[in-house]
Amino acid sequence: MTTQAPRTERGYSTSYTVEQSPDEVYAAVLDVRAWWTGEVEGRTDEVGAEFTYRHPPQHYSRQRVTELNPGRRVVWQVTDSLLSFVSDPAEWTGSEIVFDIVPVGGGAELRFTHVGLVPDVECFGACSTAWLPYVNGSLRSLVTTGQGLPDPW
Repeated sequence: MTTQAPRTERGYSTSYTVEQSPDEVYAAVLDVRAWWTGEVEGRTDEVGAEFTYRHPPQHYSRQRVTELNPGRRVVWQVTDSLLSFVSDPAEWTGSEIVFDIVPVGGGAELRFTHVGLVPDVECFGACSTAWLPYVNGSLRSLVTTGQGLPDPW
């Protein structure tokens, strides 16, 4: 079976390896409400579905699920955003949030990339700082213990 190599678009990226299977990591990524603080409305587990995320007053975004490859990959396209703390509140609109899951040894590596979140955009500092506890903290905890830690603040 041939697998598609992960894309190498520019963006904020972080990764780690866990002892859990790629399917367990995939299931945790799809359980957005368990690891992402705020209000999540809509389906996160079906291609074409859209969900909104609100963390008042600073963040609103709408994501469309554009790719689901079980045990391998999840991609969301940000179709709308409103960030109250930057001069261009729609800065996330058009970006992609990508979770690549790679089998390694007896577990899996999760490679997270927010494509388009690069150092030359205003929200890079605050947004990359926020992604770190969600992806490396809360999501990782959900994968390894079954319990997310959705509010690092």
